[in-house]
Amino acid sequence: MDSWTLILPELVLAVAGLLVLVAGVIPKRDTSYAVNMAVLGAFLLAAVLVMMQPEGTAYAGQYVADSFTKFTKLLVIAGAALGLLLALDWNVKQNLAKFEYPVLLLLSTVGMMIMLSANDLMALYIGLELLSLSLYVIAAFDRDNARSTEAGLKYFVLGALASGLLLYGSSLIYGFTGSTNFDRIADAVAATEGVPFGLVVGLVFVLAALAFKVSAVPFHMWTPDVYEGAPTPVTAFFASAPKVAAIGLLTRVAAGPFGDLADQWQQVIILCSLGSMILGSLAAIGQKNIKRLMAYSSIGHVGYALMGLAVGSGLGVRALLLYMAIYLFTNVGAFAVLAAMRRQGRSLEGVDDLAGVGRTDPAMALAMTIFMFSMAGIPPMAGFFGKYFVIGAAIQGGYMTLAVVGVLTSAISAYYYLRVIKVMWFDNGVGALDARPASLSVVMAGTGLFTVFFFAFPAPFLAAAQAAVAALVG
Repeated sequence: MDSWTLILPELVLAVAGLLVLVAGVIPKRDTSYAVNMAVLGAFLLAAVLVMMQPEGTAYAGQYVADSFTKFTKLLVIAGAALGLLLALDWNVKQNLAKFEYPVLLLLSTVGMMIMLSANDLMALYIGLELLSLSLYVIAAFDRDNARSTEAGLKYFVLGALASGLLLYGSSLIYGFTGSTNFDRIADAVAATEGVPFGLVVGLVFVLAALAFKVSAVPFHMWTPDVYEGAPTPVTAFFASAPKVAAIGLLTRVAAGPFGDLADQWQQVIILCSLGSMILGSLAAIGQKNIKRLMAYSSIGHVGYALMGLAVGSGLGVRALLLYMAIYLFTNVGAFAVLAAMRRQGRSLEGVDDLAGVGRTDPAMALAMTIFMFSMAGIPPMAGFFGKYFVIGAAIQGGYMTLAVVGVLTSAISAYYYLRVIKVMWFDNGVGALDARPASLSVVMAGTGLFTVFFFAFPAPFLAAAQAAVAALVG
């Protein structure tokens, strides 16, 4: 019973997904709106249960609940709920208002929550595959659109490769430590004199698989095509909740069972961080499709987040968690603007399609300006503090190369963020965009207020992140 009580948040979402699945196949009039509201209610209930969740382990140590899982799970649930809000109007206008969409979001969220609470390589794999299978389908949800089906296929092929790397790495770790449980792996690593080469190889394979999920260089190749091809609300979801979950899982794996092998995995994380920051800042410069631009932007932001993990200290992990919290809300807000980019019923994706929005819809232009300033790291927006924390952690840890590259790439990336602002306010448009739905306005307003006023109320987030770090690394 203790185990059942501990997994109550995941259980509620899983049961809600099954109920929606059963209700959806019963012939009746369209109830997609009611289903979406019910799913949002399930997310809210799960968030409350996560906050009330006691700390402990379940199922013979395979599942763990602590302050770290609470912090990251709340972010994941927030990202999933915001992603569903973005899709309410979009799916109706694109004739995609099917009950399967919220079911897939629910099941993927269950997978992410299992990932974050995984204390065993097998539990990790189950959660990751539940997430991945849902994402493969949701990327190709617009079945009549060739780009969407292509996005789903590309993500499936490369995702299958990542799953293979994860399983092979897990088998090597099991072979050299005799267990798949994180606590027992940590004990085996601490008791071993010298580091077995096979164990390091297994760890590298696991890190490579998780780096694919966060789209870190050199495992980023799927990101631009999938982001461009998938429906915009799906892209917003891809870029928020799953990324936070994968970063959280990567942090738990690296800092938990393999904390004593930091000298081995830090080199991999540093290279991924440097490559992601450099590629993300340079490759986005020439992009004319704003979803591809946001894809390279997300790669760059993953590089900054990994900088916190590369430091290998509690200060670095705290900076990473704060960065991902800020990134999630800023990113979802920017995608709310992209979802509102419609003219005469047609969805627009070009940077130049934002021309003149500053005159025709100044509120939306102001919101996008806030999000672009935040992503560029311009004070007093929340994004500035995210970069301040991770770069400060790198400097205090003695990783000056990471810090210098972070500052330089941030300055370079400011060019394409400011270009979006320039197009909105100073270029002449061809006509006003369609009126945006209330759901998108709510998301823009909520995330915009968070981004602007984070500097005034950072204490709750700092305290929550510090508690999460204490639970993970002590």
